[in-house]
Amino acid sequence: MSLLRKREKAVAPPGRDSRLVWRIAALLIDYPNAQLTVMLPELRAAAAALPAPAGPALVSFVDHASASTGNALAQHYVETFDLRKRNCLHLSYYAYGDTRKRGMALLRFKHAYRAAGVELGEHELPDHLAVVLEFAATADPEAGRRLLVEHRPVLEMIRLSLADGGSPYLAVLDAVCATLPELSAADRRKIATLAAEGPPEEDVGLEPFAMDPSLHAHAESGGRR
Repeated sequence: MSLLRKREKAVAPPGRDSRLVWRIAALLIDYPNAQLTVMLPELRAAAAALPAPAGPALVSFVDHASASTGNALAQHYVETFDLRKRNCLHLSYYAYGDTRKRGMALLRFKHAYRAAGVELGEHELPDHLAVVLEFAATADPEAGRRLLVEHRPVLEMIRLSLADGGSPYLAVLDAVCATLPELSAADRRKIATLAAEGPPEEDVGLEPFAMDPSLHAHAESGGRR
């Protein structure tokens, strides 16, 4: 196979399976609510039709969610993603924290969404993993995959942190990462840097970078946590 053909293969548009993984993962990695509970059987059936490793990983999480009683899953979500900075689902947070530079990074997401004709709700930040995944699954798969690949080190950081904490949400990150290229040497260097330095601190407020109408049908229950 020629180098040209290899390169064409590497940048082929995301396939149906990847888009379905992203769509299911977008729903599962968002704050669990009553609507998600109703959808679990349908999500399980869709995940069961996906190939390994992503399909079985998603099935395992759906089974866990289905077996959770009361508010157990929601409580675990809050404890995992809201109270632990290492698990922050806002992809630009690891590199920029709450600094002015993060505002510029958010524009990268905002411009990608606008180019595809997508606007977000006023309480949404465009770098939340659930938002990026749904964008990649339903609006612009190629642009969405570029955003995911660009933030592959951050996804790996979250995945490793979830593994350390024994969280069932690890399966969702495993499924997403299975749709992306293997970590490169540059990715591994970036992971080491992020792990060593952590996000910088400088509170400035990010409200100007939130966007307007909603990408998610279920966003009316509130912004990403």
